[in-house]
Amino acid sequence: MALPFRRKAVSTDTLPVPEQLPKHIGFIMDGNGRWATKRGMPRKFGHREGAKTFHDLTRYCRSIGIQNISFYVFSTENWKRPKEEVDAIMDLLWQYLNDCDEYLEQEVRMIFIGDKSRLPERIQKRMLELEADSAKYHKMNLLLAINYGGRDEIKHATQLIAEEVQAGKLQVSDITEDTISQHLYTKEVPDVDLLIRPSGELRLSNFLIWQCAYAEYYFTNVLWPDFSRAELNKALIAYAKRGRRFGGV
Repeated sequence: MALPFRRKAVSTDTLPVPEQLPKHIGFIMDGNGRWATKRGMPRKFGHREGAKTFHDLTRYCRSIGIQNISFYVFSTENWKRPKEEVDAIMDLLWQYLNDCDEYLEQEVRMIFIGDKSRLPERIQKRMLELEADSAKYHKMNLLLAINYGGRDEIKHATQLIAEEVQAGKLQVSDITEDTISQHLYTKEVPDVDLLIRPSGELRLSNFLIWQCAYAEYYFTNVLWPDFSRAELNKALIAYAKRGRRFGGV
């Protein structure tokens, strides 16, 4: 059954011009559990509300021309949470994966980053199907980080490079930063320009740590289920006002 979407009308009159918008936005979807707890509800209800926010912002980013968006769905550390909460997240993920026709109709490419092997088999299979079905689309790349950790990703890339060196396909002296980038899960998309984290926390939490080397960070106390299109506009306006020098002057 399709998840309900919250329709949010918002003016874009104050948005930066297209060339000032980030090419890649990363979202750390934080605060779902706290949102539910504040309302006297089980944490799983917060994750359900957070999923609605995710759907709405994906639509909105597509409509204003953002080319790449990444969402931190489930980290390698999230397995430490109570089994009931993990099971609820996996059930919600399964519902979501079976309700992605809209993205395919909008020619959005879906890319799943992280270690798929620990996920339930039905979810692994569906992820592979969606990646194959959307591989030809280029209107927007939607990256979902599931069972993902930045250090784990770098370890995985290092292992792949070591295998190539061992096989004689690559010389150690030829390894560059670009070599590492091309062995990451995100090899087909540019690095993050704008990293957004709601809920008042001020850290990356192991999310796209290589790709965020020159990202602009935007933190807010708003909990993820309440992070609206208007809140995203605030982040985009703040981003456009920052100087992007990449070590230059």
